[in-house]
Amino acid sequence: MTNDTNQAIEDALLIRTSGSSPLLLNVPHAGEILPPALAEALTSEARDLRDTDWHMDRIARDILPAGASLLAARVSRYAVDLNRPKDDTPLYSGATTGLISTIDFDGTPLYRDGAEPDAAERAARIAAYWEPYHAALSAEIARIRAAHGYCLLLDLHSIRSRVPRLFEGRLPDLNLGTNSGAACAPALSDAAYAALRGSGFSAVRDGRFKGGFITRHYGDPARNVHALQIEIAQECYMLEESPWTYLPERADRLKTALAALVAAMTSFIPELEPHQ
Repeated sequence: MTNDTNQAIEDALLIRTSGSSPLLLNVPHAGEILPPALAEALTSEARDLRDTDWHMDRIARDILPAGASLLAARVSRYAVDLNRPKDDTPLYSGATTGLISTIDFDGTPLYRDGAEPDAAERAARIAAYWEPYHAALSAEIARIRAAHGYCLLLDLHSIRSRVPRLFEGRLPDLNLGTNSGAACAPALSDAAYAALRGSGFSAVRDGRFKGGFITRHYGDPARNVHALQIEIAQECYMLEESPWTYLPERADRLKTALAALVAAMTSFIPELEPHQ
């Protein structure tokens, strides 16, 4: 393929802003695009895309500091989940969904009878969506690390505040994930968590959401990449039912809290490890 063709494919799959600072915001689950064949295979209920991280790309753009970078997927997670490993190894011991899930978070089938993806379709989606996105994410992290010696990655997510199949009761507002401390320096984890606890929202660290594949795979302090995941209860900023309406007053309060998190991250200067 030519460079122009590769760029056209990338533009169709993701939003990218390459900045000049060590900070990278990543939004893998806000995409709403359904490839036509997938839209045809899904049930009418599934086409409502209820498991989307609604409006998180908008929020990420609004809190993006000057000079920071942004990557956001355009394609729906129902095509392929960009925050799952390519081999679909489960990340959590409890109920979850997979790389190319056939059920939603509630356990409801996504596909019409007989329309579930076969092995060839699964492989095609991985090649068409998962691999290019992670190639772009890897390249952006490498670019930032080459320029600054380190990269600070914030992976932004949201979910309905009540999903009984996945967790009991009401999810805390702000759920910080550090892969139990393995994905970033302790000082960064502590500073980020302090910012969230001071926000007026309820906050936990490494609770139900410890970080998905992106946090676990890319977060590697020994290689000067420090990653955090934030999982947000959608009730904090939107209507948690169709048509999934953005609520500006709630969102403004949330963005203030997230801006404090971002400020804590940008204030962090790690001790650099020798490049590996």
